[in-house]
Amino acid sequence: MVDIIPKIKDKMQKAMENLNREFGQIRVGRANASLLDRIYVDYYGVSTPLNQVAGIQVPEARLLLITPFDKTGLKDIEQALNASNLGLTPMNDGNVIRLEIPQLTRERRKELAKEVKKIAENSKITVRNIRKEAMNEAKKQEKNAELTEDDLYDLEKDIQKVTDDAVKKIDQITTEKEKELLDLLEK
Repeated sequence: MVDIIPKIKDKMQKAMENLNREFGQIRVGRANASLLDRIYVDYYGVSTPLNQVAGIQVPEARLLLITPFDKTGLKDIEQALNASNLGLTPMNDGNVIRLEIPQLTRERRKELAKEVKKIAENSKITVRNIRKEAMNEAKKQEKNAELTEDDLYDLEKDIQKVTDDAVKKIDQITTEKEKELLDLLEK
Protein backbone atom coordinates (compact mmCIF):
# COMPACT_ATOMS: atom_id res chain seq x y z
CA MET A 1 0.00 0.00 0.00
CA VAL A 2 1.40 3.33 -1.08
CA ASP A 3 0.91 6.07 1.50
CA ILE A 4 -1.07 8.69 -0.40
CA ILE A 5 -1.30 11.51 2.16
CA PRO A 6 2.43 12.47 2.32
CA LYS A 7 2.57 12.35 -1.46
CA ILE A 8 -0.35 14.74 -1.94
CA LYS A 9 0.86 17.04 0.84
CA ASP A 10 4.17 17.34 -1.01
CA LYS A 11 2.46 18.02 -4.35
CA MET A 12 0.14 20.60 -2.82
CA GLN A 13 3.07 22.29 -1.07
CA LYS A 14 4.79 22.59 -4.46
CA ALA A 15 1.62 24.13 -5.91
CA MET A 16 1.66 26.75 -3.13
CA GLU A 17 5.38 27.42 -3.68
CA ASN A 18 4.60 27.98 -7.35
CA LEU A 19 1.78 30.36 -6.35
CA ASN A 20 4.19 32.35 -4.18
CA ARG A 21 6.71 32.46 -7.04
CA GLU A 22 4.03 33.73 -9.44
CA PHE A 23 2.89 36.35 -6.91
CA GLY A 24 6.52 37.42 -6.48
CA GLN A 25 6.58 38.29 -10.17
CA ILE A 26 3.72 40.77 -9.75
CA ARG A 27 5.19 44.13 -8.92
CA VAL A 28 3.38 46.33 -6.48
CA GLY A 29 5.28 49.57 -6.92
CA ARG A 30 8.09 48.47 -4.62
CA ALA A 31 11.40 46.99 -5.65
CA ASN A 32 11.74 43.26 -5.09
CA ALA A 33 14.64 41.17 -6.38
CA SER A 34 12.26 38.31 -7.21
CA LEU A 35 10.96 40.44 -10.11
CA LEU A 36 14.13 39.42 -11.93
CA ASP A 37 13.98 35.66 -11.19
CA ARG A 38 12.80 34.78 -14.69
CA ILE A 39 15.37 36.92 -16.49
CA TYR A 40 18.06 34.97 -18.34
CA VAL A 41 21.16 36.56 -19.81
CA ASP A 42 23.05 35.28 -22.87
CA TYR A 43 26.38 35.05 -21.06
CA TYR A 44 29.24 33.80 -23.25
CA GLY A 45 26.73 31.94 -25.41
CA VAL A 46 24.97 30.26 -22.47
CA SER A 47 21.52 31.26 -21.20
CA THR A 48 22.20 32.00 -17.52
CA PRO A 49 19.88 33.30 -14.77
CA LEU A 50 20.53 36.98 -14.04
CA ASN A 51 21.20 36.34 -10.35
CA GLN A 52 24.14 34.08 -11.34
CA VAL A 53 25.90 36.77 -13.36
CA ALA A 54 25.14 39.80 -11.19
CA GLY A 55 24.39 40.88 -7.67
CA ILE A 56 20.93 42.35 -7.15
CA GLN A 57 20.36 44.90 -4.40
CA VAL A 58 17.37 46.94 -3.25
CA PRO A 59 18.93 50.17 -1.93
CA GLU A 60 15.62 52.08 -1.96
CA ALA A 61 11.94 51.13 -1.93
CA ARG A 62 11.55 51.67 -5.68
CA LEU A 63 15.04 50.93 -7.02
CA LEU A 64 16.85 47.75 -8.03
CA LEU A 65 20.61 47.91 -8.43
CA ILE A 66 22.20 45.24 -10.63
CA THR A 67 25.97 44.88 -10.32
CA PRO A 68 27.53 42.40 -12.76
CA PHE A 69 30.23 40.11 -11.41
CA ASP A 70 32.03 40.62 -14.74
CA LYS A 71 31.77 44.15 -16.21
CA THR A 72 31.95 42.77 -19.77
CA GLY A 73 28.49 41.26 -19.25
CA LEU A 74 26.86 44.65 -18.59
CA LYS A 75 25.56 45.05 -22.17
CA ASP A 76 24.22 41.47 -22.22
CA ILE A 77 22.35 42.10 -18.96
CA GLU A 78 20.92 45.34 -20.33
CA GLN A 79 19.75 43.55 -23.50
CA ALA A 80 18.10 40.78 -21.48
CA LEU A 81 16.26 43.36 -19.35
CA ASN A 82 15.10 45.25 -22.44
CA ALA A 83 13.91 42.01 -24.05
CA SER A 84 11.95 40.98 -20.95
CA ASN A 85 8.34 42.03 -20.57
CA LEU A 86 8.85 43.74 -17.22
CA GLY A 87 7.99 47.14 -18.59
CA LEU A 88 11.02 48.67 -16.88
CA THR A 89 13.79 50.65 -18.58
CA PRO A 90 17.31 49.78 -17.44
CA MET A 91 19.70 52.71 -16.85
CA ASN A 92 23.29 51.65 -17.51
CA ASP A 93 26.02 53.93 -16.11
CA GLY A 94 28.93 51.71 -17.19
CA ASN A 95 29.32 50.02 -13.79
CA VAL A 96 25.84 49.10 -12.65
CA ILE A 97 22.31 48.97 -14.03
CA ARG A 98 19.53 50.75 -12.20
CA LEU A 99 15.91 49.72 -12.56
CA GLU A 100 13.46 52.25 -11.19
CA ILE A 101 10.07 50.81 -10.30
CA PRO A 102 7.38 53.34 -11.23
CA GLN A 103 4.42 54.01 -8.97
CA LEU A 104 1.41 51.96 -10.09
CA THR A 105 -1.82 53.67 -11.12
CA ARG A 106 -5.14 52.88 -9.45
CA GLU A 107 -6.40 51.11 -12.59
CA ARG A 108 -3.24 49.01 -12.91
CA ARG A 109 -3.52 47.93 -9.26
CA LYS A 110 -7.10 46.80 -9.87
CA GLU A 111 -5.98 44.86 -12.97
CA LEU A 112 -3.21 43.21 -10.96
CA ALA A 113 -5.70 42.27 -8.23
CA LYS A 114 -7.81 40.50 -10.87
CA GLU A 115 -4.70 38.75 -12.16
CA VAL A 116 -3.90 37.63 -8.60
CA LYS A 117 -7.36 36.05 -8.34
CA LYS A 118 -6.87 34.28 -11.66
CA ILE A 119 -3.50 32.87 -10.59
CA ALA A 120 -4.98 31.76 -7.27
CA GLU A 121 -7.87 30.01 -9.02
CA ASN A 122 -5.38 28.12 -11.22
CA SER A 123 -3.58 26.99 -8.07
CA LYS A 124 -6.85 25.78 -6.58
CA ILE A 125 -7.56 23.83 -9.76
CA THR A 126 -4.12 22.23 -9.46
CA VAL A 127 -4.86 21.27 -5.84
CA ARG A 128 -8.24 19.80 -6.82
CA ASN A 129 -6.60 17.79 -9.59
CA ILE A 130 -4.11 16.42 -7.05
CA ARG A 131 -7.08 15.47 -4.84
CA LYS A 132 -8.79 13.73 -7.78
CA GLU A 133 -5.64 11.72 -8.54
CA ALA A 134 -5.33 10.74 -4.87
CA MET A 135 -8.99 9.67 -4.68
CA ASN A 136 -8.56 7.56 -7.80
CA GLU A 137 -5.41 5.98 -6.33
CA ALA A 138 -7.27 5.21 -3.08
CA LYS A 139 -10.17 3.60 -4.97
CA LYS A 140 -7.70 1.57 -7.00
CA GLN A 141 -6.06 0.34 -3.78
CA GLU A 142 -9.47 -0.63 -2.39
CA LYS A 143 -10.33 -2.45 -5.62
CA ASN A 144 -7.03 -4.37 -5.39
CA ALA A 145 -7.94 -5.35 -1.81
CA GLU A 146 -5.08 -3.28 -0.37
CA LEU A 147 -7.62 -1.23 1.60
CA THR A 148 -10.87 -2.11 3.31
CA GLU A 149 -14.00 -0.12 2.60
CA ASP A 150 -13.67 1.57 6.03
CA ASP A 151 -10.02 2.41 5.36
CA LEU A 152 -11.03 3.92 2.01
CA TYR A 153 -13.65 6.07 3.72
CA ASP A 154 -11.11 7.31 6.30
CA LEU A 155 -8.48 7.92 3.61
CA GLU A 156 -10.93 9.91 1.49
CA LYS A 157 -11.77 12.06 4.54
CA ASP A 158 -8.03 12.64 5.13
CA ILE A 159 -7.46 13.53 1.47
CA GLN A 160 -10.35 16.01 1.61
CA LYS A 161 -8.97 17.57 4.81
CA VAL A 162 -5.51 18.05 3.23
CA THR A 163 -7.19 19.57 0.17
CA ASP A 164 -9.33 21.92 2.27
CA ASP A 165 -6.23 23.03 4.22
CA ALA A 166 -4.35 23.73 0.98
CA VAL A 167 -7.25 25.74 -0.50
CA LYS A 168 -7.53 27.70 2.76
CA LYS A 169 -3.79 28.48 2.62
CA ILE A 170 -4.10 29.57 -1.04
CA ASP A 171 -6.97 31.89 -0.06
CA GLN A 172 -4.87 33.32 2.76
CA ILE A 173 -1.85 33.95 0.48
CA THR A 174 -4.16 35.52 -2.12
CA THR A 175 -5.82 37.81 0.41
CA GLU A 176 -2.41 39.01 1.61
CA LYS A 177 -1.29 39.76 -1.96
CA GLU A 178 -4.54 41.59 -2.80
CA LYS A 179 -4.23 43.59 0.42
CA GLU A 180 -0.65 44.48 -0.53
CA LEU A 181 -1.88 45.70 -3.92
CA LEU A 182 -5.05 47.49 -2.91
CA ASP A 183 -4.07 48.94 0.49
CA LEU A 184 -1.75 51.29 -1.32
CA LEU A 185 -4.77 52.73 -3.16
CA GLU A 186 -6.08 54.18 0.06
CA LYS A 187 -2.87 56.06 0.84
